[in-house]
Amino acid sequence: MSKKSKVKEMDEVQDAKQSVDATELEQANDIQDDAVEEEETMSKEEQLQEELGKEKDKFLRLFAEFENFKKRTSKERMELFKTAGQEIMTSMLPVMDDFDRALKEIAKTEEKELLKGVELISTKFRETLKNKGLEEVAVEAGETFDAELHEAVTQIPAPDDSMKGKIIDVIEKGYKLGDRIIRHPKVVVGN
Repeated sequence: MSKKSKVKEMDEVQDAKQSVDATELEQANDIQDDAVEEEETMSKEEQLQEELGKEKDKFLRLFAEFENFKKRTSKERMELFKTAGQEIMTSMLPVMDDFDRALKEIAKTEEKELLKGVELISTKFRETLKNKGLEEVAVEAGETFDAELHEAVTQIPAPDDSMKGKIIDVIEKGYKLGDRIIRHPKVVVGN
């Protein structure tokens, strides 16, 4: 073998090596490009998943807030219906007091027919207001004074030690509409 043929053979081997190296490099680049594309696709997919998660979270929070709003307005509406007639009821309380005073005075007279007529009107008036939700706040002498429920008009010396801090007399009846007290009973408290 001549030197030329050896050089030629070496060149061919080297060309073959370069060709294999180039092919391997191309394949490696293709694999790397595929990996980058896959990574980009995954990152886009992950971004979309993350955005979707954020939107779902935002939707759930908005939905919960709306449900709370509905419950709150429903509760307020029910409260309004319960106490819608509060002003009218409050303005009728002096009329009820006048009926009580009139009945006391008429009972002192001999006119039983007049008493019976006023009692019927008073009873009908009270029943009408009761049907609309008005209730009397029950207070009796000897009951312990509660500043949350009663309004102390005055304090007097207690007749005995057991009446200290207790209600001696009820000056004016109290009323409530539903669960809300619209007029506190006015009482005299033993001191």
